[in-house]
This record gives sequence, structure tokens and C-alpha cells, in this order.
Amino acid sequence: METWRCVRRGYGRCVAGRGRYSMFPYPLKSLGQDWTTPWEDLQKYCWRRHISSCLRWPGHYSRAPYPYFSSRHFSLNCRPPFLFESGMQFQYYNWRPDHLSNASLIHLSRHVMTSDRDEPSSKRRKHQGTIKRNWEYLCSHNKENTKDLEDRNVDSTCEDREDKFDFSVMSYNILSQDLLEDNSHLYRHCRRPVLHWSFRFPNILKEIKHFDADVLCLQEVQEDHYGTEIRPSLESLGYHCEYKMKTGRKPDGCAICFKHSKFSLLSVNPVEFCRRDIPLLDRDNIGLVLLLQPKMPRAASPSICIANTHLLYNPRRGDIKLTQLAMLLAEIANVTHRKDGSSCPIVMCGDFNSVPGSPLYSFIKEGKLNYEGLAIGKVSGQEQSSRGQRILSIPIWPPNLGISQNCVYEAQQVPKVEKTDSDVTQAQQEKAEVPVSADKVSSHLQHGFSLSSVYSHYVPDTGVPEVTTCHSQSAITVDYIFYTAKEENTAQGPGAEVALVGGLKLLARLSLLTEQDLWTVNGLPNEHNSSDHLPLLAKFRLEL
Repeated sequence: METWRCVRRGYGRCVAGRGRYSMFPYPLKSLGQDWTTPWEDLQKYCWRRHISSCLRWPGHYSRAPYPYFSSRHFSLNCRPPFLFESGMQFQYYNWRPDHLSNASLIHLSRHVMTSDRDEPSSKRRKHQGTIKRNWEYLCSHNKENTKDLEDRNVDSTCEDREDKFDFSVMSYNILSQDLLEDNSHLYRHCRRPVLHWSFRFPNILKEIKHFDADVLCLQEVQEDHYGTEIRPSLESLGYHCEYKMKTGRKPDGCAICFKHSKFSLLSVNPVEFCRRDIPLLDRDNIGLVLLLQPKMPRAASPSICIANTHLLYNPRRGDIKLTQLAMLLAEIANVTHRKDGSSCPIVMCGDFNSVPGSPLYSFIKEGKLNYEGLAIGKVSGQEQSSRGQRILSIPIWPPNLGISQNCVYEAQQVPKVEKTDSDVTQAQQEKAEVPVSADKVSSHLQHGFSLSSVYSHYVPDTGVPEVTTCHSQSAITVDYIFYTAKEENTAQGPGAEVALVGGLKLLARLSLLTEQDLWTVNGLPNEHNSSDHLPLLAKFRLEL
């Protein structure tokens, strides 16, 4: 560090470190906040001096200021070595000082490198303001009130009447602190203080308080933080919390929290995607499915299924992603199934690590997928090239998983009630097996739900993609809220074979942002948004 101070102040230090000598014959010329000096002067006064220990080059040391040769000042298309050692000869690097033109300059920069490579200029913006996210109302009544609500800086309240039940759902990947620290290369653009948990958690809690959703679906909830800070804080806000940690040594998991004032808990159904007896399923991701009873004046109101998951990230393992999704859908079918063949409304949230329009995304929305000839890296849409990738096997998962190609358990059962704060009827305790015919080997997957996405994933006027996550390496959409819409709002999905008791109407959604929007505030996380994901928020109406 002392050596570097010498360079910045224009003097050198002797080998023994006991004396100083001038590096330059006259004060450096100012260039903005940087300095320049002619090459011949540096060559004359410094080249044979022992300053090599203080030289650092672009791409070598990422978190300290350093003098570097600006490539635009070279007369040759070459790049200096990362670090010189005393006595090292330049011919070993195929360039020599005399190859440089006399007009070449040494550029002593004050810029602090924050990545192993030069970032696009849009990623170096230092504006630290906030970006307003507006409510997008999707029904005429709410649209008429939009301007008035924004002017008063208040939000519409959910109405509960005898024939309808309004509620809001937030899905939020809050970024586990351990995962942040293990993947620090994704956050080189961030100021260090904004990455500390002591700074991040109050911001996250502030967002949750501000939006005041009736149901929270949280991903990357770190276990120790959940027990000591997250759960106590949410319970003080009137939430009941259920948590499922990932299997293995993973430090985080998923949580579903709901307000006591809006719902009663009927059942809790965790889903572990890791199966030690099946080599394909060796990953520790999980899902969590809750069955909730709305608290409303009408006695015979239908229950609502809330599901939350965080699928595998690995872009090249689409086979695992599809199998994990099938396991989640099978559990949802099991939880929502009724004796008369009907199903209750569903809200499925999470980080699906798949982009809009990908085969996995299309399967969720359309209810069917023919995966014959599909490369495993193409399933989630994260991989741009399928070169060198194997094709999905038929079937994808082995028969001993016990899940059919229709994404239901081979012997489906009405779930046991694990936890309850209301009386359990005899019908809920009974098991009712649903016969499922044995599937012949087929490359066609189906599921029995008509699911819609809350978001359209593109800005309506411009067609620019919306994003839900943004860090140093990418900005894409991977987070979703899916729901079973009323039949008049969406076409019956090809795989839909169950009747829906009641239906969900999407009233409003909190607008998403584009990548360009987010880089104006230095990406994510930043001073005001303390995760690398944006929270998704939607308001629904259950009509009876």
C-alpha cells in the first residue's frame, strides 16, 4: 500500500524501503481526475527503477486503484503483461519499450476497477436514486381510481364481501447472505456496504412492510437468519410463517407467510426434490405447498393452494428442472384434488430459473410439452447454444419416482392435514385414491391446470423485455407468479382435465423494470433494493 502511495504522489521508493526518489522531472499533467506523463520521461526516470512491485494491470487485481497503460495510447496492438518482476525482459512478451511511439503516454488512472473485465458504460453509472414502480390495474373499476391513488400515495385495499374475497401475493427472492458471499463475482458493481446483511435486511423488511401483501412467498431464506430475524419480524407484522430448508448442506430454503387476519391454515406439504435412490435427482432444491382457507363471511368458501419453489439453477440440466417441476405439480394436484374431481384455485410462485418462452415456461402455461429431440440445455432458455449437449431421454425420469407423464402421483391421495387451526372434517382425513392408467413410453408431458402468468414479460409500448433479476453477469426474468384464472379470462389449457371451483381474477400487478432502468441505479443490489431480484406483487379476487 505504501508503494502505491509513492506512485500516486509522484515519487518512488528504494529497494530497501528507506528512501524516496522522484519518479517524474516535473508535476504530472492533469487529465480530469487522472494524470498523464510522456512515455519517454517515464522510461528515462523510472524504467530501471524498482517500481515493479507497485504496477498492476487491468484484469489482474480487481479491487485496488493502480497505474495502467491505456491501450489507446499504444502504437502496437498489444497488451502489457499482468505483473512485471525485477529483471524481467520485455522480449519474452514480444514487445519492447522502443516499439512505442514517442507520443505515447502513460495513463495513471484514479478509476477503481470493479471487475475482471471492462464493464459496459451502462454498468458504471453512479446515480443512486430510486425507480418508482407503479401499480398496473387490469380491471375497469381499478383503472378509474389509479390516478387518485397515485396522487394520494396510497394503495387500493382488498375488499371482502360475501360473494368475493380479495387478497395480494408477493414473490421475492431475498438473496441468501451465504450465497451472496460465495458468488461475490456477481456483485462487483456494488458498493461493499450495501452487501452486508445488517444493511440489507432492514431494507427488505421495509419493502415487505410497504407493500403489505397478504401472502409472502420467499426464496433463498437463510436458515439462521430466518430463525433469529426474519420469522420474528414477520410474526410481529401479523404473519404466520412456514419454512422448508433445502436438503443436504444448503443454507437456505423457501418460506410461505400469510396474515392471520385473512387465512386459516389447512395443511402444510413440503416437497423434497432430492431422491437418493434416483441418480437424476441428486440436487437439494425444494418446494412448499400450503392449503389455506379464506376468512370470509360465507361459510362454504373454497380453499386456496399457495405453492412456492426455487428450481435448480444449472442451465445445462433441463432434465432435472423438468423433473423437479413435475414433482411440484404432482404435489399440488394431490393437495388440491377433491372427490368430485374438482380442484381449488392455485397460486404458484417462485424462482424457476427459466426465461419466458422457454420450453419449461411454455409447459407451465400451455399444459403440455413434447420434448422429443430437445437438448437439455434448451429447456430453461438460459443456454444460447445446444452444441455438445445431449438430448433429453424418453422418459425423463424413471418409473420408480411414482409420477406419471401427466404430472400426478401414480396412486394419488388427498393430503393428510399436518397442521390446522380449525376443525378437521372427516372428509379431509379420508384418503381417496385416484386411478391413474399406466403411461406407455411417450415424449409428451401434460399437467391438469390452466395456469396464467401475472406478468406479460415485455413493456407494452416498446416490447423491451422486463427483468426480475440483475447482477454483474446478466439481467433476465426467472421469477414468476402463476395462477389458475377464471375460464373466461384464459383458454382452457390442453392438459387441463379438472374443473375449477371458484376462479382467480387478476386485479393488479406491480410493474417490473427493464435492464436499462436498473442500471441507472447501479443494478441490483443497491442502496434501496437489497436483493439481486425484484419483488413480484399481484392482487387477486376469488369470486364464488
